[in-house]
Amino acid sequence: MTQLFDEDGTVQPVTVIKAGPCVVVQAKTASHDGYEAVQLALVEERPARVNKALAGHYKKANVPPTRVRREVKLHPNAAAALGAPQQAGGGLKAGDQVLVNAVFTKGERVDVIGVSRGHGFQGVVKRHHFGGGAATHGSMFHRAPGSIGASSYPSRVVKGMRAAGRMGGRRTTTLNLRVEKVDGDNNLLLVRGAVPGADGGYVLIRKAVAAKPEPQPQVEKAAKGGPKGGKR
Repeated sequence: MTQLFDEDGTVQPVTVIKAGPCVVVQAKTASHDGYEAVQLALVEERPARVNKALAGHYKKANVPPTRVRREVKLHPNAAAALGAPQQAGGGLKAGDQVLVNAVFTKGERVDVIGVSRGHGFQGVVKRHHFGGGAATHGSMFHRAPGSIGASSYPSRVVKGMRAAGRMGGRRTTTLNLRVEKVDGDNNLLLVRGAVPGADGGYVLIRKAVAAKPEPQPQVEKAAKGGPKGGKR
């Protein structure tokens, strides 16, 4: 994360994401596969080692092997929006590039999907924000979970009971992050706020499913006349 200064001097906390360049490895059509989707590969500087099956998969698309591949659903007008020629079924073809400045624009909202940081085995206070017991002298209940059910009925622990266990390391989605800057020359995307995962982790960026409207400044108008109850 870093900071970005607006034109009026306002400081915005942003996360810098290396968003691409991505290349289409495989295009799926409704006539052949039953749905519209593309398999995107993230092009990185480090070379990737793959087995013979994946090597043939990349060779068929005439694309160098990559470490990361993700399948994403394709909008019917996605090819036209990216400036690529329309193919059968309205999708992209293998070998087409998907650049960050062709997909996202400054000011729009995006959702970022990634794997959250792993914290290992944690107790209920840190994992579920339990309040804990008294910290006074003589208390023997500090960070314990407490009762997890009655013995007579239901005589078992119900499903979904919050308890200690592994924390983090799960697929997480952060919603409605505002795009503050798009650097097409360096394939960088700067979004306001934090994203899931540690530095160097891989994330998937999509347009916000339920985008929030931008807050509008409120102008307070002066009331006409004097205060209630007559003139002073």
